[in-house]
Amino acid sequence: MKAQRLAATFLTLASFAWAQRQVSYTTLDGVQLHADLYGQGPRGLALVHGGRFNKESWAKQALLFANAGFQVLAIDFRGYGQTKIGPHGELGSDGGRYLDVLAAARYLRERGANTVSVIGASMGGDAAAEAVAQAKPGEIDNLVLLGSSGNDQMQNIKTRTLFIVSRGDAGSDGPRLPKIREQFDKAPEPKELVVLDGSAHAQFIFETDQAHRLMREMLRFLSATQLHK
Repeated sequence: MKAQRLAATFLTLASFAWAQRQVSYTTLDGVQLHADLYGQGPRGLALVHGGRFNKESWAKQALLFANAGFQVLAIDFRGYGQTKIGPHGELGSDGGRYLDVLAAARYLRERGANTVSVIGASMGGDAAAEAVAQAKPGEIDNLVLLGSSGNDQMQNIKTRTLFIVSRGDAGSDGPRLPKIREQFDKAPEPKELVVLDGSAHAQFIFETDQAHRLMREMLRFLSATQLHK
């Protein structure tokens, strides 16, 4: 099957790699965001980092997605990496982060993307879910939540959603899987929940033996979506 061939091919770097380009653009509330752009074409994909990371943390995965045919934008949230603290909050505040995700989606549309998907990890997943809830219909087509419950936004989601979490993932409030299952149940169809082995949280999964399966699941989900477009 085409989707299976894509997944198998792109789990290792292809014989070519898309050069990383640094770009910047402005949110609706006037924050200048910085991001790394990989690849080209009509299938846009925004990569949204967790609280301990920045845009560079997605470099390996961004190349894999670019080689799979996606135009990939890995962003620095306001207050992280190269993006200066914005008017809605300081580092660690969640104010305005959903606007950063919306700006990324709109930037990809302006660059010719016919479809836009967002992968949000942990904190980034919460912001991505809020962005989807606030977006205009059709503005964001697909959402992947990596180690995130979506921050109680799932009943407002207007897109196809994939939840991915490690079975033993736990934070200061305890295991994350029960809350993620609760929000999964609230999310409208179409939706999927994938539970991986281990206890790694969000982007830390890429450092474990579940990394290849994680990439396979995301490529499968996004490729299947594109095949139906």
